[in-house]
Amino acid sequence: MKKQMVLSTVAAVGALSLLLSFGGRQASAQTVFQAAGPDIASIQSTVDAYRLALGNPNNQNQPRSALVNPTIGRREINWDGAQGNSTNTTDPVTPFDTFLNTRGARFTTPGTGLSQATPAGLAVLFDNPTYADIFSTFSAPRLFTPVGSRFTEGLFFVPGTNGDTPAAVTGFGAVFTDVDEPDGSHETKSREHSTKIEYFDADGHRIFTGFVPAAPGDGNLSFFGIVFEDPRIARVRITTGESRPGRDDDKKDIVMMDDFIYGEPQPLP
Repeated sequence: MKKQMVLSTVAAVGALSLLLSFGGRQASAQTVFQAAGPDIASIQSTVDAYRLALGNPNNQNQPRSALVNPTIGRREINWDGAQGNSTNTTDPVTPFDTFLNTRGARFTTPGTGLSQATPAGLAVLFDNPTYADIFSTFSAPRLFTPVGSRFTEGLFFVPGTNGDTPAAVTGFGAVFTDVDEPDGSHETKSREHSTKIEYFDADGHRIFTGFVPAAPGDGNLSFFGIVFEDPRIARVRITTGESRPGRDDDKKDIVMMDDFIYGEPQPLP
């Protein structure tokens, strides 16, 4: 597999051309955060800086109506919850609404469904023993993945409304494991096969595309996130790897997801 080292960075938007945004309407982003390396320490400082940029506190499962100031703070999803160390907490489902009411996020895929699983659980889920060893977690014990696809879409809603009130966020970022393909800045083919996050506004216009940095070696960790000056992200589309996970993919770049971090969802006008 084609691999490259990407150093941890917190990049100002003056470098948008290097981060390859294309198509749709170009938005003026405030700050881009990206990092990649062999272990948690390689990306921890960038993830912490991203949390700070989105704002404190982490509002966790509180409904908007219970917040002292509902215009500040952030939400996080780490897929670990209260299910202990079970290898596979859910059969693949779509839409994935576990965090719809509590944290204002719904996830879907055009594939069979979405699932939470430990690396060992992924080996069982996809009938591929190598998955127990080539993926690592940023927050143990589980990862998140589409099944039968490499695409995941996220929509935002006001927490506590059970999906009745659409919302937008100032930023969205995610941790990935085993990103091997380079970001495709100069190669059309690599662009199609790269792990990336596409950001859309409430009208469906793509406002930014960010390619997730790669790092060499199995079990590497990568992070990509962006923060806008105002809540304008109503939807995200995440592409993981160059192929959907499965049994016979030894020569392909297969990628799994871990923590999602995003701004406090604000109701759309």
